[in-house]
Amino acid sequence: MQKLTVKEEKFCQLVVSLGSQGRAYSEAYETDAKPRSCDVEGCKIAKKPHIAARIAELKAEIKEKHDITVEKLLDELEEARQAALCAETVQSSAAVSATMSKAKLCGLDKQIIDHTSSDGSMAPTIIQLVAPSVEDDDTED
Repeated sequence: MQKLTVKEEKFCQLVVSLGSQGRAYSEAYETDAKPRSCDVEGCKIAKKPHIAARIAELKAEIKEKHDITVEKLLDELEEARQAALCAETVQSSAAVSATMSKAKLCGLDKQIIDHTSSDGSMAPTIIQLVAPSVEDDDTED
């Protein structure tokens, strides 16, 4: 793996600890840029192969250290969901939140957008822009 600079390593560590590429960029590169600019720059840096590999490595270390697995997280979320539903006062929003978190962990939270037209075809809509040509211009100099 390509050697990281001190700032790149700090960026990777901060992405993992803060959970935000923009905030990590702002702190690692000590900039006062606007949050949106930091988000853009942080995203660019995080996409670099050697940076992405280091972030993945750090996340894997944390998962291993804390013995975190998808199965364990799903079990914990189900416990929380059941507790919310069985509480003296049912906590519907907490139960829904746990259910949606389980769906997200399993990759079932993706929205599917159907681009099929009403006649069943997949043909794209074509928009044609028409502007008057120079010959159509009746104005004289």
